Amino acid sequence: MRATVPMVVVVQSSLSDGYRRRVVVPLVLRSALPSGAKVAGTRMNPVFKIKGQMLVPHPLDMVSVACDQLGASVGSLADQGQAIADVLDEVLTRSWG
Repeated sequence: MRATVPMVVVVQSSLSDGYRRRVVVPLVLRSALPSGAKVAGTRMNPVFKIKGQMLVPHPLDMVSVACDQLGASVGSLADQGQAIADVLDEVLTRSWG
């Protein structure tokens, strides 16, 4: 799985930093998506370039992970905060229509 999901992005509020778990969304290699899939590049699945890799969030696999199971931070998507919020909005708010 790590071959196609090399990273995750923490999406929980910093208000919960005192807890020992983090809510994360997997970042899937764009190249691992089915060819011709119209998923990458949408509001729900924007494409981010991190460490030379093109990565697509897979919010339907969002999960809570113990902090000691996460690796070291490799960067920040803070400048993409609205795009991350849009991903979650598509899953949670827009799910009813």
